[in-house]
Amino acid sequence: MNVDRRNFLVSTGAIAAAPMLGGWMQSALAAAGDGLAQWPNYGAATVVDALGGPGQYGADPAAPLTATMLDDARKSGLTAVNVTISGVGSYSHDYDTTVANIAYWNGQIADHPDRLLLVRNASDIALAKSSNRLGLIYGFQDTTPLFEDIDRIAEFVDFGVRIIQLTYNIRNLVGDGCMEPGDAGLSRFGAKVVEQLNDQHVLVDLSHSGRRTALEAIAASKAPVAITHTGCAALAKLPRNKTDTELKALADKGGVAGIYLMPFLRERGQPMATDVVGHIEHAIKVCGEDHVGIGSDGTISPTPFTDEFRKTFAAEVARRKAMGIGAAGESPDVYTFVPDLNRADRFAVIGGLLKHRGHSDERIGKILGGNFARLFGDVLRA
Repeated sequence: MNVDRRNFLVSTGAIAAAPMLGGWMQSALAAAGDGLAQWPNYGAATVVDALGGPGQYGADPAAPLTATMLDDARKSGLTAVNVTISGVGSYSHDYDTTVANIAYWNGQIADHPDRLLLVRNASDIALAKSSNRLGLIYGFQDTTPLFEDIDRIAEFVDFGVRIIQLTYNIRNLVGDGCMEPGDAGLSRFGAKVVEQLNDQHVLVDLSHSGRRTALEAIAASKAPVAITHTGCAALAKLPRNKTDTELKALADKGGVAGIYLMPFLRERGQPMATDVVGHIEHAIKVCGEDHVGIGSDGTISPTPFTDEFRKTFAAEVARRKAMGIGAAGESPDVYTFVPDLNRADRFAVIGGLLKHRGHSDERIGKILGGNFARLFGDVLRA
């Protein structure tokens, strides 16, 4: 499968076609106006999206970033973002797809050195902040690009990869994804992969993993690990979300869990900003404030809510289901953006919502990016 490097980062964005909206979407549009206050300290914060990236849903994956996309990246206030550069779900094509995606993003960084910066270590995050650029952290969402060759980890590290997710939704040679009913856990090969990732100072990501795979990988890792984009199964019992047992084990190992802006925040219906805040607050309760962040699982730029978008979105849901890589909770009627956070500056608004709920400025700074920045400092090579 040749993964669309930007459509794969399922979108968020601004709602653009008000006359055609009805019901809950009309209400969301009204709520998404200027009435949502931003966190006052946002400009000074280090803000990290643990899974996302520049671009817009439906954009040509081979086309350069547009001026609007680059402007949205700056408007977002993000300091750094984990950009998926791997293919997923195919041992036949994912190595080539990954190399092509790295070349694409290297080209974008070269074309826009005043806007984009490749993050190879924690100090590069500080540099991105001080230079008002968006730091791009290259990450995998599957280990299929490695095939059976662990030495490819070092190869991709040389290319700039700093985060590798062990599994996608289905089984691979490393372990079981969250949609495998057998939940067989981490393989012996997978344990060797974790060991090598530790040795290469690559952050292990357990998003999309099966329950046993997550717990066994946390136990096997010598370093803290991440779940870059997930929700809390205690609030929405869906396979993509993590149980309190997994979240607590992650936190006890020093890791960080990023809450996403995805359909899986509710078992039924369209998630809204209140759901995002609810999952963040539950994760804080389970993990502690030092081990929770945000991984939006979306592109930065707004997505116009048009008939064309809805048609394209429904086709994408059907394609993923046909290929066997979809997850329970994916539906053509529940969109992969949060309507009242459907804007480039959504992290600033989440900070404002947390402030309104009574969370301290120190805690908000940790959630919006401080925790993931610390984790990268703990794991990535200096």
